Amino acid sequence: MDTIGSVGLQPRERASNCPQEGMPRPPDSLELVQKCLQQFQVTKTQLQQIQASLLCSMEQALKGHHSPAPSVRMLPTYVGSTPHGTEQGDFLVLELGATGASLRVLWVTLTGTKEHSVEPKSQEFEIPQEVTLGTGQQLFDFAARCLSEFLDAHPTENQDLKLGFNFSFPCHQTGLDRSILISWTKGFRCSGVEGQDVVQLLREAIQRQGTYNIDVVAMVNDTVGTMMGCELGTRPCEVGLIVDTGTNACYMEEARHVAALDEDRGRSCVSIEWGSFYDAKALGPVLTTFDQALDHDSLTPGAQRFEKMIGGLYLGELVRLVLVHLTQHGVLFGGCSSPALLSQGSILLEHVAEIEDPATGTAHAHTILQHLGLSPQASDAEMVKHVCAAVCTRAAQLCAAALAAVLSRLQHSREQQTLHVAVATGGRVFERHPRFHRTLKEVVTLLVPECDVSFIPSVDGGGRGVAMVTAVAARLAAHRHVLEETLAPFQLDLEQLTVVQAQMREAMARGLRGEASSLRMLPTYVRATPDGSERGDFLALDLGGTNFRVLLVRVAEGSVQITNQVYSIPECVAQGSGQQLFDHIVDCIVHFQQKQGLSGQSLPLGFTFSFPCKQLGLDQGILLNWTKGFNASGCEGQDVVYLLREAIRRRQAVELNVVAIVNDTVGTMMSCGYDDPRCEIGLIVGTGTNACYMEELRNVAGVAGDEGHMCINMEWGAFGDDGSLGMLSTCFDASVDQASINPGKQRFEKMISGMYLGEIVRHILLHLTSLGVLFRGQKTQCLQTRDIFKTKFLSEIESDSLALRQVRAILEDLGLTLTSDDALMVLEVCQAVSRRAAQLCGAGVAAVAEKMRDNRGLRELSVSVGVDGTLYKLHPHFSRLVSATVQKLAPHCTVTFLQSEDGSGKGAALVTAVACRLAQTAMADGLSKNDAITPD
Repeated sequence: MDTIGSVGLQPRERASNCPQEGMPRPPDSLELVQKCLQQFQVTKTQLQQIQASLLCSMEQALKGHHSPAPSVRMLPTYVGSTPHGTEQGDFLVLELGATGASLRVLWVTLTGTKEHSVEPKSQEFEIPQEVTLGTGQQLFDFAARCLSEFLDAHPTENQDLKLGFNFSFPCHQTGLDRSILISWTKGFRCSGVEGQDVVQLLREAIQRQGTYNIDVVAMVNDTVGTMMGCELGTRPCEVGLIVDTGTNACYMEEARHVAALDEDRGRSCVSIEWGSFYDAKALGPVLTTFDQALDHDSLTPGAQRFEKMIGGLYLGELVRLVLVHLTQHGVLFGGCSSPALLSQGSILLEHVAEIEDPATGTAHAHTILQHLGLSPQASDAEMVKHVCAAVCTRAAQLCAAALAAVLSRLQHSREQQTLHVAVATGGRVFERHPRFHRTLKEVVTLLVPECDVSFIPSVDGGGRGVAMVTAVAARLAAHRHVLEETLAPFQLDLEQLTVVQAQMREAMARGLRGEASSLRMLPTYVRATPDGSERGDFLALDLGGTNFRVLLVRVAEGSVQITNQVYSIPECVAQGSGQQLFDHIVDCIVHFQQKQGLSGQSLPLGFTFSFPCKQLGLDQGILLNWTKGFNASGCEGQDVVYLLREAIRRRQAVELNVVAIVNDTVGTMMSCGYDDPRCEIGLIVGTGTNACYMEELRNVAGVAGDEGHMCINMEWGAFGDDGSLGMLSTCFDASVDQASINPGKQRFEKMISGMYLGEIVRHILLHLTSLGVLFRGQKTQCLQTRDIFKTKFLSEIESDSLALRQVRAILEDLGLTLTSDDALMVLEVCQAVSRRAAQLCGAGVAAVAEKMRDNRGLRELSVSVGVDGTLYKLHPHFSRLVSATVQKLAPHCTVTFLQSEDGSGKGAALVTAVACRLAQTAMADGLSKNDAITPD
């Protein structure tokens, strides 16, 4: 603690005509003192009202309300991240105006660890009066010369120096490195600076100096420097609080809540400027006559009312006014005042701090009062201590109410039941008043018990804090560069997508001609889509796993009604003989018919068989191989429709008419085709991906006939297996492919479908972590685990309805410890991967649509696409991106996307219904049924 001499006190002249020393106090003196000091007592209710009023004013200012104008200014500082402990490097700091007419240059070395901290080097330069009153160019040229002089004295090999600029004057900040001076204060009156960007003026001066290559990275105010300069603890430090000559606070707000930013992601530090807070209803009851007198005699009457009750510039003056009042009433100093006591500013913050010292306060009080020309008795010194305590306790309580408003705001915006946060504190009031800190902490706990708050003294807000802002900005810029480089291959431009479209057109043509192609272009023998005239009852069998469905589909005019039942296939049946399997399936169909009252009826049946097949006709499908846990013997290489018919024959009592075997993509197209006759494309984007469309029969090699259409199953997941997608494949795609069960196969599917997108993201996250860009470079076991990052996480993370806090929760559930910056980067990675997938899918659809338009010789084509699959349906942006890509690549095609409902059930029944309609038409024309269904 400073000595008396250090605060500049000298013995003052005593006042004359004082009452005789030692004169007894008035009999009501104790009552007068109590009445006087009671004015400084604040109740819990009053503090809660101040907290609520300030919080309301903060929220109005965040929203950009101008009428009525909020009494605080919520100013974005454009600091978007707090330190995470790994910041390293050497940084210059320039402080201008923080200590009056002087300038300080610092060299701050950040080591990334507490154990190896390095003390800053600094040098202070007095600014000549002719400079403070001269032109702006003179001032900034002087600053540039000081920087050069400092660097000359501290040589460095670093050629690219990063500088943080602490400019302690009222400014309007429009970016981290852009700040417009509003007005000069503190005796500065340099011309040509007000209304100008002071960062740019400094840059120009450094360039004129031409000695060193210095990049001005950040403009930082002292409150932000306080928050950024505190030591990292177990919880994030996201609030900065200064109580010095003035008072202010800042905190990390969700960017989407700051109207001035027009940004919906991440966080941004907001400077509250709460010294100007005033609300007559909330603050009025705690304003004393002394506050009113102080405000009236100040340089800014009516302004900064809250600061005048808290700031160190005013605490001594409030104490002085109380002492004058008590002296005038004969309570103190025998009623004898002095010219010094009656002089404004004669009691300073340092005096109040010394008087409040528990051990030496009484002695200090005697000395200070004597230097003010007073003759204190022992009881006078004690009473002065009480006055100081009352004034400072109220200041701490009011500051606590304001801080409680900030913490309430943080808790609300983060939607946390318990907020765990650290508050960085700075300023001489904190440094010299232990009682202030204790009271602040006690009242904060009282007002926001649901907030777990720790207070951490800032190391050096002006030096280390400014350097830390600069370091964080430099780190974020470097990480941003690495992220953009990593994701650049996923950013497909129109030219690249046009190439993909053209390559797919060529592969389609080769496949249709029966030539070598990565697209197999398989005929499905579906000759038409629904035209709305289909009627009747149909059965559908949907077999694609250990559970299967039997459905009754009633097609009437304008409606399709479905009744279904799920049956299980025991493992012993799935692994047994083919005869056992198909007998079990028929038993289940018979059970379903009996339950639905259909026994004895021979209904047409459509068979959705979701295993790899080669189709030879509408009702012929050769099983290539079992998947999904099936291994029934005697089936591979056989016609599964024939195996089903044989099982029906063995039952004897049942009659079933198996009309069609259906691929799920075709079923999707047909289910949507019933509602929209223009639906002639089917698309699946789920775990896997595929497409089908109606091709001109004349273009399908190996199938007889030149008239009409046939649905082609493209099997487009294998597109690019011939290497044609190599120019788009990244190292992450290669890693996913190599780890798959079929390396080199299904290359298009591996860039699009849900089975693989999460894995691509995981590999990117691993790469960024290895470079220190994510998760502080700390590798976690979860990221090493294959398939742990599910594709559903992309849909959840990219959801517009989820705040970044919820995104963090999703990732933390995976065991990832991350910051909001990490969450934002993970979001960008997910967006890049899913955007590329959607664009590639759109390029494929555009290729199909353009082929159909060319086939038909149309100037404009209007066509619909029936779509199914969880990725397409559940991802918040996938469908929009697919559609937008198709519009760009196929401008002469109007393509409408329809989401399918039960393509494997309803679609199979409709394939059957259309086949029956065509057969009836063919019979009416004198043609055979077989010719109508299978033209080969």
